[in-house]
Amino acid sequence: MVEDLSPARPRPALAVPGTEDFDRPSSARVYDFLLGGTSHGAVDRELGREMVKAVPLVVEIARENRSFLRRVVTFLARAGVDQFLDLGSGIPTMGNTHEIARRVLPHARVAYVDVDPVAVAHGELLLGDCPGVSVSWADLRDPEQVLATSAVTDVLDPSRPVAVLLCSVLQHVADADDPASVVAGYLERAVPGSALAVSHLSGDDARVDVGSLRALSLAYPGGGVTPRSASELATIVDGVRLVDPGLVYAAQWRPEPPRPGRSVGEPCCGHRAAVGFVG
Repeated sequence: MVEDLSPARPRPALAVPGTEDFDRPSSARVYDFLLGGTSHGAVDRELGREMVKAVPLVVEIARENRSFLRRVVTFLARAGVDQFLDLGSGIPTMGNTHEIARRVLPHARVAYVDVDPVAVAHGELLLGDCPGVSVSWADLRDPEQVLATSAVTDVLDPSRPVAVLLCSVLQHVADADDPASVVAGYLERAVPGSALAVSHLSGDDARVDVGSLRALSLAYPGGGVTPRSASELATIVDGVRLVDPGLVYAAQWRPEPPRPGRSVGEPCCGHRAAVGFVG
């Protein structure tokens, strides 16, 4: 287990973005930088470059996590789930959840939620008045508050199955905030047939220098990330029936066939992932 050096994060008072929100890097905007996006600032690029220099695999890790999101949303939509709650969604740029889901189910509905006010503001601009899609500024550690947010209730029907997506975000929840209980808070309010999809920075993968990533992530307003072991992640997803192949590295979760002429190498490291159903 990786020692959690961060105190429990204070729950933020939600307000419009201020100057201070642009003065420090955010995980959402650094992630956008690592993906090759454009919705980030100089301070985010600076930290992103430091991460790449310290842990060159971080770009591949970010891209594989995005690929996992694409595969899992497609899988769930094909399974008939047409409502998605994307927690810690970051900036919904190209290849976002509602675009992926609507390739399968054109009527799919998506509620994006993030605690970064700048990411939410970007999301509002990018999405505009897209019907059946909303962006909310809320703290995922408070399921009751998130699920009562008007932008969520306007889009999602809690009496029907909802897919709860937690992709590369629970490592930003400190041990003191009990991520397993946070996840349980959403599952307790979900009807049978709902789903959970989780990807999480691994704390016991020798191929990744998680110590350096953790140290650099202390620059985020919410504090450093908390990588977790496979056994800890198994506890977090214990409330659902996992589908095959269970809890594995993200690249091993129902991978797409390799492109012609490309060999299959060692699975990308960094994130472990799992998907399961309620009931």
